[in-house]
Amino acid sequence: MLRFRFVVLILFLLMLFPVNLAAQPAGAAALYERGRNFMADENWYSAIESFLECIRLNPAHAEGTSALAECYYELSEFDQALNWVRKARLLARGNISVANLEVFTLIALGQLDQATALVSEILTKEPYNREALFAAGELDIARNRPSEALIRYREAVRRHPDDRRLLISLALVSLSLGDGDTSVRYINSALEQHPDDYRVFFYAAYIYSKNNKLADAIQYAERALYYKPDHEASVSLMALLRYRNLQYDEAIRLSDISIAKDRQNTGAWYLKGLSLIRLNRPQDAITVLSTAISVSEEAEFIRAILEETLISSTTLEDTRRARWADWHFNSAKNYRTRNLIDQALFEYRRGLRLNPFAKDRREYAELLRLSGYPSRYLEELLFLQEQGMSDRPLNDAVEAYSSLLSNALFKQWQVNPVDLAERHWKVAVFALAGQSSFLHADAGETAASVIKDILVHERNITPMNLQLRQPSFSQAFKQARESGADYFMLVSVTENERDISIKGELFTGRTGSPAAVFYTYRTGTGRLRDASKGIIEQLSSALPFRGRLLIRRQGQALINKGKADGVKANAVYDVVKKGRPQTASEGIALVYSADELIGKITITNVDEEIASGTLARVGFFDRIEAGDDIVLQSEKAIKSTEPANPELRALLRTLR
Repeated sequence: MLRFRFVVLILFLLMLFPVNLAAQPAGAAALYERGRNFMADENWYSAIESFLECIRLNPAHAEGTSALAECYYELSEFDQALNWVRKARLLARGNISVANLEVFTLIALGQLDQATALVSEILTKEPYNREALFAAGELDIARNRPSEALIRYREAVRRHPDDRRLLISLALVSLSLGDGDTSVRYINSALEQHPDDYRVFFYAAYIYSKNNKLADAIQYAERALYYKPDHEASVSLMALLRYRNLQYDEAIRLSDISIAKDRQNTGAWYLKGLSLIRLNRPQDAITVLSTAISVSEEAEFIRAILEETLISSTTLEDTRRARWADWHFNSAKNYRTRNLIDQALFEYRRGLRLNPFAKDRREYAELLRLSGYPSRYLEELLFLQEQGMSDRPLNDAVEAYSSLLSNALFKQWQVNPVDLAERHWKVAVFALAGQSSFLHADAGETAASVIKDILVHERNITPMNLQLRQPSFSQAFKQARESGADYFMLVSVTENERDISIKGELFTGRTGSPAAVFYTYRTGTGRLRDASKGIIEQLSSALPFRGRLLIRRQGQALINKGKADGVKANAVYDVVKKGRPQTASEGIALVYSADELIGKITITNVDEEIASGTLARVGFFDRIEAGDDIVLQSEKAIKSTEPANPELRALLRTLR
């Protein structure tokens, strides 16, 4: 009876105070399912929110923990992904799928040895596990072994002939190896078997664009957007394709759509600015690119084309030049406080290119002095005096260093080293039209412009003033040969959001034959700058030393190269008849006959810009005279290893 009365009381209370069940928090299982639905829509932020709440309610929810790790992986937050996937493995020790996710995360973090050990463990248990085979293929790519990855993927596709990711992976890796026909064959197979998958159409558009089949690429991009209109990667790719197809207004429209969705989308800002430049609207481009820099100061590609546009379309008096130059000067000061001299010099030079009459030239001069170049320091101070920018301390410094250098080698030989400065190599820098990365249109041209700008400060190389963007190899060869270039370089870029790889293919100007290939790979802030400097360092190191005999006094001679060019006491150089050394028809070398080698010079005294030494003739007759060439063949072997393709790695990673 008491029990009956209690039940009645409860029912009465429920009638008076009804419970709103819909308002109660969802259980962990429901939150997990909600998160999976968000993942299916690629709404990673909402998915993360659901999974975090799921785990809060049930800290032992292994599936939710693993899914949370996958969401962070998709957002490229790999440290956080690794943290959660390791928690998931503790909760589900035997789950191979979770172990595979850890492998992919370790690869993304560059922890390749740990990834190798774990994937080997998985394949020992399950030799044909599809995810593990994918991971093993990505490891091959990360270790720059694409041919091995290709074999692995082919073996896997024999067992899973309709697997979308395997077919796309085969297409992408074949493309990276230069086999365009095979890449098209594999992507066509994926299209046949997955005719309504927007992801397949996206990769098809990418692969066809890389094979220069723009019309087909645009059609496939349209299909991808038909099936998923809000797929940002497809929108970005379509904008890039419209740009390459000379449809600049349409590229601007699509860029605006991307910017409206994400103001931090630097690739869209870059493409919009570049499209305005192609439409011959430089002032509009400057406005857009300036806004983009205010959104992301570290966007190097945007800054590079902004500065090139300012230099080519404004006068030296334009106040915008001073504004953007100041950014470089401030960066230089920051590097200097950290004793990063090379980076500081680079920033000062970029700033002075925009604003040559800036007072910051004085700080640049001081950095040259601290680097051990007093003559160049004095030269900069004299320039400031000529511009009416002197004061008492500067005038005192000019007087002091003029006196200090009174016993310098150039005074003893009564020459002006500034007037004698001479560059002995002429190099043309090009990029082929359409050489774009997925992130940046005409990426090769932008990198080439940075390389050319840095070459201005290479003492023995003249970067030729030729159009950077060339329609074909044959046209680049023609331009270089007819302009008298010793060598020409074709620059290309692959990149992802964090890494960049630049390739510089060097060819002889006379014959167009291959001379050398240089590669650089950089990551993090300043990667475009650092990778470009790396290409130049390899080029400078590979070119033979070349100078000129200025003055002969009996057995002594003066040459126009010094400490700043790497000349050291006791170094021995060939003396070759004037004008006789020629670039080899292929490779990097100067060639001359034994009869044209007329002497040797052993350096005894080295100054900043010049050096003197003792002559020794070769042969019975003394034929050495002023104007003869001074040569030292490069003894450094050219070892430039091709890095793993960052763009390929990123595209494979998004296949998850």
